[in-house]
Formats: sequence, C-alpha cells, structure tokens
Amino acid sequence: MQTVNRAGTYQKQSTGYNAFIPAPLPPEIEIDMEMQTLLSRADRALGRLDGSIQTLPNHDLFVLMYVRKEAVLSSQIEGTQSSLSDVLEAEANIHSSHRPNDAIEVINYVGSLRYGISRLKELPISIRLIKEIHEKLLSNVRGQEKNPGELRTSQNWIGSGGCSLRDATFIPPPPHELMEHLGNLEKFIHGDDDIPFLIKIALIHSQFETIHPFLDGNGRVGRLLITFLMYEKEILCKPVLYLSHYFKRHQSKYYQLLQDVRDEGKWEEWIKFFLRGVAEVSAEATETARKIVDLREENRDIIQKNFGKTAGNALILLERLFYSPYVDIKIVAENLNISYPTANNLVNKFVEYGILHEQTGQQRYRLFFYKPYVSLFQ
Repeated sequence: MQTVNRAGTYQKQSTGYNAFIPAPLPPEIEIDMEMQTLLSRADRALGRLDGSIQTLPNHDLFVLMYVRKEAVLSSQIEGTQSSLSDVLEAEANIHSSHRPNDAIEVINYVGSLRYGISRLKELPISIRLIKEIHEKLLSNVRGQEKNPGELRTSQNWIGSGGCSLRDATFIPPPPHELMEHLGNLEKFIHGDDDIPFLIKIALIHSQFETIHPFLDGNGRVGRLLITFLMYEKEILCKPVLYLSHYFKRHQSKYYQLLQDVRDEGKWEEWIKFFLRGVAEVSAEATETARKIVDLREENRDIIQKNFGKTAGNALILLERLFYSPYVDIKIVAENLNISYPTANNLVNKFVEYGILHEQTGQQRYRLFFYKPYVSLFQ
C-alpha cells in the first residue's frame, strides 16, 4: 500500500502494479469563503442562463447548436480534429474531401446526449444508463472494438502514448472491483444529503473519471454525466452548458487537478476550478442566447422589408437554418417544396443580404452556410 488520503489509496496488485482504490463519496469538504463565493456566482450564472434560454423563440431549435458545440469540444479533448463546421456539413450529408474522418465521433456524441436526455424521462442516472450512453457513443467509430456498452474486464491505465502499465501516470481500480465502486457512486448520486448540488456534481465527475470503467470513452461519458445531472435535477431546463469549452481551454490544469485529488486528496482545489468553469461558461452561453435573439430579429426584419412575395418562403428557410445551418440549392428546394430555379433565386437573395455565405467558390455544387449564426458558436 502506498499513498492514503481522503480520495482513496494506492494498493499493490498481485502482478506488481499499484492501482488506485477510490474511497466512497463524499469526503469531508471544507467550504471556505472562497468556495462559498464561487458557488454563489455559479448558481447565479446558471439561473441567468436558464432564464435566457426560456426567452428564445422555439428554443429547441437553438439548443441543438449548444449541444453540437459541447460535442465538438469534448471530443477534441480526446484528440478528434473535427470542427463545428465539419460536423454541420456531415449532418447535412454534404460531401467534403477535406473533412476529418472523425466527424462521426462528434455526431455520436450529439446523439448520445440527446438519447440520454430523452432516456432520463423513464430511467434515472444509473450504471445501466451510463452503459447505454457508452454504447451509443462508440457505435461504428474509433474504439468500437473496445466493447461499447460493457464495463471493462481488463486493467486499463492513463499515461503518455505508448507507455506501459508499469510507467503509467494513473492506474484505475482493477476490473473485479468496478461494480462495487460504481454501485457506491450510484448511491451517492441519488443519496439524500445536504451537499450543494454543484459541488456534488464536481465530486461525481472526478470519481467517475477515477473509476474509469470502460476501455475507451471515459472522458466523454464523464462529461456527458455532468449535463445529465444538471438536467435530471432541473438545474437547467435544456442541455445548453458547454463546460468542455472551459476544460479544453484549461486542459492541462483539468487533468492535473483530477490527478491531484487521487494523489493528494485535493478535493477543494478541484471543486473551485469546477465552479469557476460553471460560472464562466454559463455567462458565455447567456450572452450567446442574447445574440441569437438579436440575430433572428435582425434577419427577419431584413426579409420582411426586402423579399417581397418570397418573404413567406424566406422566413421558413431562415427558421430551418437555425436547425441545420449548412444547405445547398437542392436541400432548399426539397425542404420548401419549390422548384430548383426558385430555390436558387431565394438562396441568391439570402447571399445578397449577408444571411447566407457561399463556401466553395465554385460555379457548380455550391455550398452555403448561415455564417452569422454559426459564428456565434465558433
């Protein structure tokens, strides 16, 4: 046995390596003045964000872009190269020879998040739900050979590329102990206690990453878990908090603080970092919601004043662009049930007034995107 602290112990296994055995949650947390201030700030920021989303017209259309942004950033933490634009093109089934092959991984993340939100209506956060989400996440992508939806049955570890078990940075608990630790985590999630819920979410995320129950996809599932917890407890009415933005911006510190919890029991430092992220990203998302409302009204005003008899179709197209911002002429014609020449004229009008932007620079097979909207999330 090596280090012993509030987070758990390192225990030597029969084959010689030291695996970390996490202590059940919760640890005793010192909520000092700084943490109280950060908690209050994060709570207020989340409240403003939740209220701002309620003001969005047809907010389900806009929520999908928040979800996509979280998916892109969370996946980039794990090494994917796809950008938000790549994902939007792939979703629209628009071919691009320059798009990274891993765009489907991000699309899976979007699907996993939406599936989980829907599933929470009938199934609480649990080991069962986590396994279902993992299966969706790794379906037909890199990592699919690593038993999607199944807890690992072999030892995994974290470290630099190509490192062995003996020189790993961190070794999670052995596979035969997973159910015990996950069971303790599930009990804590649904336990009746007086821990402020944002602090509780910070504890849960750290503990899940420490247990590392799958051979692949643990980071993404752990970050999805943050969203599901906030949604299940009605902290947010919609999944619009892209906390991965903050984790990616401070990626080295994010990983280091999680490791400091394991090595030295530094729960307070991790929780404060988490609370700062919630407040910071909530404020950014609230400002994005305000800009969405302003943009929509500005573009609707342009259409109503300048599009004449085509204004009706133009307003329908505008609303659909908030859901799927990348289009070509064929897509517009099919969506509006109009002829190709009519769709072409309508799209040209959108380009003339700066609503749509042509991306390819070609005369044929042109691709257009709702640049003012997409830019709000870049």
